[in-house]
Formats: sequence, C-alpha cells, structure tokens
Amino acid sequence: MDVLAAQLGGLLKSHGLMLATAESCTGGGVAQAITDVAGSSAWFDRGFVTYSNLSKQQMLGVVESTIAQHGAVSEATVREMVAGALLRSSAQMALAVSGIAGPGGGTPDKPVGTVWFAWGLRNSAAVAQRFLFPGNRAEVRAHAVHAALRGAIDLLNRHTEQA
Repeated sequence: MDVLAAQLGGLLKSHGLMLATAESCTGGGVAQAITDVAGSSAWFDRGFVTYSNLSKQQMLGVVESTIAQHGAVSEATVREMVAGALLRSSAQMALAVSGIAGPGGGTPDKPVGTVWFAWGLRNSAAVAQRFLFPGNRAEVRAHAVHAALRGAIDLLNRHTEQA
C-alpha cells in the first residue's frame, strides 16, 4: 500500500491538488495508508469516516432518500459521498468507498465483498465502479484500500492525458 499511496501523493503534489477521503467499510484504512507516507500533509486534506448511514447524511450530505432507495452500498451513495467530501473540505479531489466487508450483512443482490467506489475532481463528474472482492473481512478491506488508491491514481493519469 505504501508504494501506491506514495505514487498517488506524487501525482497529487505534481498537480498541486489536495485529496479528501470518504470511507465507510474501510474505516479509515485509506486515510491511514495515505498518512503512512511521510509528507502526506502536502497533498492530503482530510478523511471522513462515515460508517453509519446517519453519519453519511450529517458529515457528507448524502440524502436520506438515496440511502433508502439504493442502500448505503451503491453507486448513488458513493457519488454523493464524493460530492460531499469535496463540498466540505479544501480538497480538489475526493474518493469514496462503501461496501460489505462481512462476515455478515450480504444479500443476494449485494453479497459480502461488494464494494462501491467513486473518485472525483472538483467541477468534474465523478467516476464510480463496483468490485466484488474475495476473502474474509480483513482481506475485503485490504482489497478495498488498494482499489481506492489505484482508482485515484488512474483518475489522475486520465486527467493528465486529457489536459
């Protein structure tokens, strides 16, 4: 994770951007991976750990009806989490993650290991993606941290190519 977090930091720093994270199932794991990198305060603004539905609403402005209609683990929710993180921070980029790490909580539609991500830049449409990760709770969470960092790197690389 350190290599990915450092790579992300280098990209953010080269673009003069700050990052905010909005995490649910990872419980701050993405922010921890980022802050394990010395000097990350130059490119990491803040992390929101919004584990409960109410905290997603209060801290990030996720609309109650979004969660009621689509669930906390959904594309709609992570898109709103990114928008809220950008609105409630000084960051120009945000990522969001919400999933079912297990061992319980899965459904036929959303089995254990289902994780939704969104990555966005201020004044641009967010990109969202769903993954289904194998493994136990710790493994699902580790996969999710990795995917969150990788997705942020990919978004910045695409942004660089378009600029």
